[in-house]
Amino acid sequence: MIHKSDFNPNQQQKDISSKIVTGLERISEVFKVLLWEKAKLVGLSPIQIQILIFITFHKQELCNVSHLAKEFNVTKPTISDAIKVLDKKAMIIKDYSSSDNRSYTIQLSELGKEIVSKTSDFTHPLKDQIDHIEQTDLNNLFHSLSELIYKLNRKGILTVQRTCFGCKFYKKTSTADYCNLLEKELLNEDIRLDCPEYEER
Repeated sequence: MIHKSDFNPNQQQKDISSKIVTGLERISEVFKVLLWEKAKLVGLSPIQIQILIFITFHKQELCNVSHLAKEFNVTKPTISDAIKVLDKKAMIIKDYSSSDNRSYTIQLSELGKEIVSKTSDFTHPLKDQIDHIEQTDLNNLFHSLSELIYKLNRKGILTVQRTCFGCKFYKKTSTADYCNLLEKELLNEDIRLDCPEYEER
């Protein structure tokens, strides 16, 4: 029924989960606003900036049309169109060195690196506020977020995640979280949301 909506203030008063959902929606708006501000400065779309930033910090085998479409929850044609623009503006280089001549991975050109240096800090106004939260509250918030991301991925709502909980190297013991790759116990602050060594379980 419509009155049970998480966006209904009366529902929020009765249910803390509804308040949290609404809060997350407001924070998602912050990302959009901050990203659009940078996009206007450099004459790119938000998705084009996101692609450039992703390529900068992730291994090359993830920097292809198929994976980028999954990463950003958009269609392959949407990614292909964005890449065409970035290629035309000489911000990327297509690497066809794989065995399949039709597929390619994407690398940054020098101009692309310059654009990333101007745009990858778009989240700083948000991080500045988070930095002022008490450390214990931050640890609890991070723990809840990392579990939520994993659960959304298991439900098929979030298509890509590289968090410890879904990794083949992760093990939960009765007393702790453990990484078999690093061969060490993981404290809450050691749990990663975007691990370079992540391998799906």
